[in-house]
Amino acid sequence: MRADYDSSADTIQIELEPVDRLDHDDASLAGILVGIREQRPVLIDVIDTRSEVEERLRGAAEHYDLDGEALVAAARAALAAPDRAIVMDVAVRAAA
Repeated sequence: MRADYDSSADTIQIELEPVDRLDHDDASLAGILVGIREQRPVLIDVIDTRSEVEERLRGAAEHYDLDGEALVAAARAALAAPDRAIVMDVAVRAAA
């Protein structure tokens, strides 16, 4: 997962998987634009990071059956290091 906060545009882009192109975008969630490739969400743009970023990401995670905690962690990391790409590995925790 790759995340980048663009401070001049005030947007966070979270790339769930690298793709060369999108099939279409879904703008049905307020403040979130989701890039779709082969019927899967592959890119999430959070527009206007001044309010409710985490709530919007959790809503997108629920809508698309994604890992909300990982999306929030990626957004937090991107906001902490503006204008630089953050790369995260997210894996399923092994059972004890």
